[in-house]
Amino acid sequence: MRKTIWVQVDPWDKKLVTTALEGGADAVMVPKGYTAKVRELGRITTIAEDGDIVPGQGVVCITVNSQADEEAIVSAAARGRVIVETPDWSIIPLENLIAKRAEVVARVCSADEAKTAAGVLEHGVWGVLVATRDAAELKKILTMLRAGNAKTSLVPVTIEEVRSVGMGDRVCVDTCTQMGMGEGMLVGNASSALFLVHAESVENPYVAPRPFRVNAGAVHAYTRVPGDKTRYLSELCAGDEVMVVNHEGRTDTAVVGRVKIERRPLLMVLASHEGRRLSVILQNAETIRLVKTDGSPVSVVALSPKDQVLASLEQGGRHFGHKIVETITEK
Repeated sequence: MRKTIWVQVDPWDKKLVTTALEGGADAVMVPKGYTAKVRELGRITTIAEDGDIVPGQGVVCITVNSQADEEAIVSAAARGRVIVETPDWSIIPLENLIAKRAEVVARVCSADEAKTAAGVLEHGVWGVLVATRDAAELKKILTMLRAGNAKTSLVPVTIEEVRSVGMGDRVCVDTCTQMGMGEGMLVGNASSALFLVHAESVENPYVAPRPFRVNAGAVHAYTRVPGDKTRYLSELCAGDEVMVVNHEGRTDTAVVGRVKIERRPLLMVLASHEGRRLSVILQNAETIRLVKTDGSPVSVVALSPKDQVLASLEQGGRHFGHKIVETITEK
């Protein structure tokens, strides 16, 4: 669910407003008399005494100190927007409010607080009010929350060949997230061409499902991570974040709980799309699957030429995981 992001800019700070505009914030809260200055910089909703939303009318702020305050917030949220402040950044009041279906805006001061508020009880709050004077921290929060709402473009690619390439080191990524049908991670030999590798959420007569796991590929392979970046599979470790994608392109962030690197027989999967070739090296086992265009998994050992699977393609290359526009060839 897309989170509404408001940014508190009081006292006035032009750099913070510019960062909010560039990062896709939905509104800025500014002191009285500064709405015109905001509009000189760009089009965005203002929360101010002379703004589009007026404090005390279109939105109220309530601090939670007791259950009675929670009930007052639920009542106020039924009539309009409520900014909620919790003492010492307590999570329980937010859980209670979400359980009572109150759509509230949580005041946060850091990326960690924003991430927590956005994920409370799996649904998260309706929105956040970011109250930081650090433009870099604000940018980090905007990037993180907008990345969680993003979609990535997936296209059908046509299998050309599947062949054994001998032994090598492959990476299993065990996450702290249960993945379902049609979900997995983007992995490839080139950062600009990543296959959707399915999670081990499929029933198998030999091995119990492990829906938290993606047997992702060889150690050298790239995978997509939050912030529109890539990392080598061999770099990942417990506590890192990876991007989980489903067959419709919806993305989410998963925390890595464990990474296992083991020597296994490997397969090279080669495919093409509109004259462009792409490849990935995966473990040679029936439990390793790619994703068909309808979202169903297909084992790498069952792939045949002309089969179609999903992949993410982009132009250009990457430098230390960051997207760049330059002449680069990966093959």
